[in-house]
Amino acid sequence: MKAVIQRVSKAQVFIQNKLFAHITSGFVLFLGVTHSDNPEDIQWLVQKVIGLRIFSDHNNAMNLDIHQVKGELMVISQFTLYASTKKGNRPSYIAAARPDQAEELYNNFIQELKKKFIGKVVTGKFGANMQVSLINDGPVTIIIDTKNKE
Repeated sequence: MKAVIQRVSKAQVFIQNKLFAHITSGFVLFLGVTHSDNPEDIQWLVQKVIGLRIFSDHNNAMNLDIHQVKGELMVISQFTLYASTKKGNRPSYIAAARPDQAEELYNNFIQELKKKFIGKVVTGKFGANMQVSLINDGPVTIIIDTKNKE
């Protein structure tokens, strides 16, 4: 799984020009799924996400996690995180999981996140054309790949 996490002061997702979900301060997490992802990837990524200490403490150091600041989470499916631009100018998405597998893992990720995160969790709609509006706070953007645990 690949996740692009942006610390935000607010975010909204629209589907068919209608507000679908919104959050205030917290994370927007764009989630991509590949063929070899499994429940262990979900567990590891959930723990990593809720443990990230990227909110400022009283000394203005990034030292607090999302629980400590009572932040909120928005999770958006994004198969394009597995785009390959190696050849030509049209990306290949062959590394992205097929929609049925990806949707199951995406939903399992959200369920596990809701079990371990005490705050508000909202999502987009899997497979939908979405417009995501966010204000990146910092800016802070973190990229996590469960196959390359750095």
